[in-house]
Amino acid sequence: MGQIVSAAATSHTFGVPEGVEVQAQRIFDGIDRIGEAIRASNPDVMLIATSDHLVNFSLDVQIPLAVGISDEWIPYGDLGVPRKAFPGNRAFAAELVAFAAQRDFDLASVENVKPDHGLSMPNAIINRGLNIPVVPIYINTVMTPAPTCARSYALGKVVREFVEFMRPTHERVAIVATGGLSHWICLPDSGRVNAAWDLQLIEKIVSGDGVGLAELSFDSIMRDGGNGGLEIAAWAFMAGATGGCTGELVYYEEMTAWWTGMGGILMTMCS
Repeated sequence: MGQIVSAAATSHTFGVPEGVEVQAQRIFDGIDRIGEAIRASNPDVMLIATSDHLVNFSLDVQIPLAVGISDEWIPYGDLGVPRKAFPGNRAFAAELVAFAAQRDFDLASVENVKPDHGLSMPNAIINRGLNIPVVPIYINTVMTPAPTCARSYALGKVVREFVEFMRPTHERVAIVATGGLSHWICLPDSGRVNAAWDLQLIEKIVSGDGVGLAELSFDSIMRDGGNGGLEIAAWAFMAGATGGCTGELVYYEEMTAWWTGMGGILMTMCS
């Protein structure tokens, strides 16, 4: 019987710091604090849920949900992330795909991917030393139709069941969701940030009402959080994996200079 020993969620982009140095530093410090907590939980493997940004997945063959299967990952290198290899966990990933198929989730297995900033940027900060094996969980919200928060939340519950009942005794698993918050990409509202919506969603999760994210519809997210806000599905995945656990807000910045709301939370794990 394995155990989810830590869980968190964070935005995953970084813009130019000039003119917003103080806010940018608070964001970095917040993600760094999340990293300290994740590393202190001594995980054997870390699942990072993210959306690809059309680097590895094409609109020609749209794959909404996938699991990265490899012994090693090399970042794509966007946003200046060093192309330094870090370990994967092939066996964990392959067994998760097989287990999910028994729970009505046909997850695509992908091997030859180079994680873009959605995964590699937060991983570079959280996974200092690049020692923790990473299993990417791709919730590709740029696909049509995008994975819903309800489906992502349900997948998180499947992962929790897999860890607790199918993994070796004493295996320690960390869950990190990345993406969001509100931002509009190549739309008339590009540059808008809806801080009220961002903080409302954060409050739902940290108060133990993560299931509330599963109720968010595509139309409501597009209206209040933009097409970039669809990445909140990764946060719903994390909420599903942690059940009714509560948490805390680590950082939030209304980064209009970066055209996005930036936030991070850390969960208090419960039995």
